[in-house]
Amino acid sequence: MDEREESRPADGVAITDDREAFIPETELDEDDRLKPDFVRDVIDLAEAGESEAARERIGRLHPADIADLFELARSDERPMLAAVLGDMLSADVLAEMNDYVREELIDLLAPEQVAELASELDTDDAVAIIEDMEADEQQAVLDAMEPEDRAAIEDALSFPEESAGRLMQRDLVAVPEHVTVGDVIDRLREDADLASDFWEIFVVDPMHRPVGTCQLSWILRTPRDIAISDVMKREQTLIPVDMDQEEVALRFQKYALISAAVVDKAGRLVGMITVDDIVHIIQEEAGEDILRLSGAGDGDINEPIRETYSARVRWLIANLGTALVASTIVGLFGGAIEQMVALAALMPIVAGVGGNAGTQTLAVTVRALAMNQLTDSNSWRAIWREMKIALLNGGTIALIAGAATALWFANPALGGVIAAAMIVNIFVAGVAGVAIPLLLDRLDQDPAVASSIFVTMTTDSMGFLAFLGLAVLSGLTTL
Repeated sequence: MDEREESRPADGVAITDDREAFIPETELDEDDRLKPDFVRDVIDLAEAGESEAARERIGRLHPADIADLFELARSDERPMLAAVLGDMLSADVLAEMNDYVREELIDLLAPEQVAELASELDTDDAVAIIEDMEADEQQAVLDAMEPEDRAAIEDALSFPEESAGRLMQRDLVAVPEHVTVGDVIDRLREDADLASDFWEIFVVDPMHRPVGTCQLSWILRTPRDIAISDVMKREQTLIPVDMDQEEVALRFQKYALISAAVVDKAGRLVGMITVDDIVHIIQEEAGEDILRLSGAGDGDINEPIRETYSARVRWLIANLGTALVASTIVGLFGGAIEQMVALAALMPIVAGVGGNAGTQTLAVTVRALAMNQLTDSNSWRAIWREMKIALLNGGTIALIAGAATALWFANPALGGVIAAAMIVNIFVAGVAGVAIPLLLDRLDQDPAVASSIFVTMTTDSMGFLAFLGLAVLSGLTTL
């Protein structure tokens, strides 16, 4: 039997990733989430003053799971948990924590404590903790930091939010291109100031501009007397320091990168970005676009109610304004509706199906824009594609809705009117769903923010106008 299997505890599972602690099976469910009973037990222990027992149970968790514990606790319970943890509330735990929860806890700490925690993190994680603080609190934390750490943080904060400069790490390994593999190995072994975690080194010219990269596996498998320039890979993807983080994520995805060099405007190496940071960015940007389409703000369950209210209500007010356009159109045909009550029953069907068709196209278009799949070179092709799909969808729905209406109301003319209105509205929905976000993108506006309101207004208004207008033109009713 394997020696590790003999020493493995019978009541738990060994963690095979980077977790340093053993986590009993009873604490995590099958989806690797903290079980409600465990969360409640820890909080009960803390409330009962049994701090050591609570610390013993919490101490076996990975920092990400400790962060989850804080997020699962109520807001009024978090200060108590922080007091119980004490020095176990490490920098790694804060780095894994939800932004709103982290802000609550940081408010409980002195600037010196925040500075000490930030100094233990990579620059990008430290910036994430400090950047959202109030200006006076932020300055107090910076003043409490060591000069070298403070300079790195201040440099990062000088870049725009959500840019590569905020995202990058300063700790990297760079070597000149004239050295040998043996020189590099000796430096890696002897230089105590090098970054502790890395799997790729950057090769730079005398101006500190990156000319290539070299994986550690290549170095270890190459004779010492070979020049590093003969081992390195010269083709590399360089990230401008002011590039938006969404564009950075797209480059990592497109070129299957593990890490990439970040360069300033002069082309000098100033940092690197690694794929573990990009995973968070991809998740964040994808969720952000979906939430913007719905006008739901940040959509974070830990966001303060006042901020959530403010983010959502302004879009509902804007939607109320656009809804007035549709209601005005209905008002113009009030007399026709009075003469034929069936029109009132069928109007929501035309508008609703058109709205869903527009939402489908809008979602696909916004995603294509976010993924750089939709550009100036293929935008017209995309519009034509959606027009064809809209005509196919419209014809199918028109056939079903028209036949059902004709049979239900025993009125073939009414069936023909709703069928024609369906085709018109679904076609308009398809065109609006792709054209509106494209137009907003060309105007340098975020298509995920305002597109849904305009598309909904267009489909509702055109649906009512097409259906009621065709009913009048066909002679089914009069104004």
